[in-house]
Amino acid sequence: VQLQASGGGLVQPGGSLRLSCAASGRTFGSYVMGWFRQAPGKEREFVSRVSWSGGSTYYADSVKGRFTISRDNAKNTVYLQMNSLKPEDTAVYFCAASKLYVPLPISPSSFDSWGQGTLVTVSS
Repeated sequence: VQLQASGGGLVQPGGSLRLSCAASGRTFGSYVMGWFRQAPGKEREFVSRVSWSGGSTYYADSVKGRFTISRDNAKNTVYLQMNSLKPEDTAVYFCAASKLYVPLPISPSSFDSWGQGTLVTVSS
């Protein structure tokens, strides 16, 4: 599957953004989808994942209660709604897909397809 992330930008602390990740192909509904982020000089870290159907979601503690992941299988798209953004959320955000079950703890190595990344900057 090919992935295309979009929706990043500059936002003030406390603001909101919604990221989108559009997938190619007719088997999108068979993939577990995830979001990761990578800040300058840091390793890529897990943000959130959603199950094939969208019925199960999981979040990193750092974003729990502020971010919401969802998917629309009819549109081949996964979303990340980000609210109450903080400067420490600044990073390049990547969407990722996995054909297999993704065990805990969730790591980048569990995903085999990646989008190109979209930059989110939280600054006043």
